[in-house]
Amino acid sequence: KAMWEILTDIAKPRPMNRLLEGDVGSGKTAAAAAGALTAAAAGYQTALMAPTEILARQHYATLASILGPFDVFTALITGSERQSALTKQCHVFVGTHALIQKNVHFENLGLIIIDEQHRFGVEQRAALIKNYEARSARREQSDDGIMLHSKFAIPHFLSMSATPIPRTLALAMYGDLDISILDEMPAVRK
Repeated sequence: KAMWEILTDIAKPRPMNRLLEGDVGSGKTAAAAAGALTAAAAGYQTALMAPTEILARQHYATLASILGPFDVFTALITGSERQSALTKQCHVFVGTHALIQKNVHFENLGLIIIDEQHRFGVEQRAALIKNYEARSARREQSDDGIMLHSKFAIPHFLSMSATPIPRTLALAMYGDLDISILDEMPAVRK
């Protein structure tokens, strides 16, 4: 059901703004992978930002194993590790705060996924969108610096959380977040 809600939102002409909530091991990363696969099939990139390097590595391993058979290439970008896959051929970027550094640029960002969003500040979450908008605007400028017709759009946004804390609930109530809840574990997990 959560995957269907995400895919339905991605198909709409307006950007998705959704919170995916579920316990650890409930399948949040698998649901996010469905969104990343859809974005890649449409020619867009996905950025998944996690608060710690350990969590980023876990997401990277999971996404690479799920998306690899579909020829969707995933790169890991952390403070201590940067893969040389920062090219147009990379579909999914998984990382920590390193994703919002000045030297990381996205060519065609269509989906932003933030895990444990309450551990990031508003500016950190918005930095991914600002990075993409600034780069897109530069591509759309003519030689005399006049802005041409802008073709970029705000990327879809998926926030994941295993911790229903008051701030998360406030964002859901006042931040126009649609909510998907994974209220049961997959059959193979306890």
